Amino acid sequence: MTDCIFCKIARGEIPCRKVYEDDEVLAFHDINPVAPVHFMLIPKLHLASLAEADATHAALLGRMLLLASRLAKEQGLENGFRTVINTGSGGGQEVFHLHIHIIGGGNIPPMVRRS
Repeated sequence: MTDCIFCKIARGEIPCRKVYEDDEVLAFHDINPVAPVHFMLIPKLHLASLAEADATHAALLGRMLLLASRLAKEQGLENGFRTVINTGSGGGQEVFHLHIHIIGGGNIPPMVRRS
């Protein structure tokens, strides 16, 4: 997909503040962080959302989750972190390229308000 912003970032056409990169994935700091540590992990393969993934993506998805944990710790999140995958427009996804937000540090509010 040539016009996808995350594909352009993965190809190096748009600069980013890299956290990690290898042949399959790229992690970079969010340009609008919601916490002291907020970066995203994307596959270099264009995959629109988690809903588009199938069994052929299992190894990649598993690797991304394991890498998210390792990178979170390397970014100083020893006491925990939040991972968020927004899926589809109904799930709040804004960029239609699968990405995992890794968020932590400071005071992270609960995901759901309890009454």
